[in-house]
Amino acid sequence: MRTLDLSPLYRTTVGFDRLFNLLDTAAKVENGYPPYNIEHRAENEYRVTMAVAGFGRDDLSVEVRDNTLIISGSQSESAGDRQYLHRGIAARSFERRFELADHVRIAAASLENGLLNVDLVREIPEEKKPRRIEITSRDAPAARTVEHAA
Repeated sequence: MRTLDLSPLYRTTVGFDRLFNLLDTAAKVENGYPPYNIEHRAENEYRVTMAVAGFGRDDLSVEVRDNTLIISGSQSESAGDRQYLHRGIAARSFERRFELADHVRIAAASLENGLLNVDLVREIPEEKKPRRIEITSRDAPAARTVEHAA
């Protein structure tokens, strides 16, 4: 197994902690439960779809904390009167974390046919959007004229 040692970068940089934490998180091996898709729906719209068969709305939690989307689920154990010959539908608790970019917020979350859909929208503030600056010159006469009475 390969590991990535970022300690030399921590010693020589300032303010890149979040980037290094993202690299550390991405390098961790996850189990595949529950399976999920990340969909790019439009320029600033995304959807995370997670297969949560057997989980109800009250069993699931969706929250954002420090630019991290945390989706977790936990089912209460049903009565012990069931005997399974084969149990292929997982009912174990889970927690999935997704790092969100700046200015990404949750627009909606819905549960349909065993799929949890979390819609995300990137809303760039007006002051961060690109804007065109008009170039003026001291040599050119002013473009406006002033009317005055004779």
